[in-house]
Amino acid sequence: MRIVDAKNAALNPNPHKVEARMLQDHDVAQAIHLKLEPGQSLRRHITPVDVFFYVLEGTGVVEVGEEEQEVSADHLVESPAHIVHCWHNRSDAPLRILVVKTPKPTESTKLL
Repeated sequence: MRIVDAKNAALNPNPHKVEARMLQDHDVAQAIHLKLEPGQSLRRHITPVDVFFYVLEGTGVVEVGEEEQEVSADHLVESPAHIVHCWHNRSDAPLRILVVKTPKPTESTKLL
């Protein structure tokens, strides 16, 4: 058995300059814990694999393709491979998201 405490997992440096912690890095999938403080956003980017986001805490605005939607805790959002997406925390509280990429990317994410 392997147990990972998200709060103590190693920080994963990223071009978005947000707190990201790699929880699982396996050949078939990656799981990342993201924390966006109030006012933080991810840069718009394209991921070469399917991604789903599960909001753990807070409220944020997610963009996938041409759609934009406000979502909050316990919402799951799907983002297909090769589609532009990003997150914004426009609230006054932290936004925590579980990001799952399947399969593990073998190409780099493309920042826009």
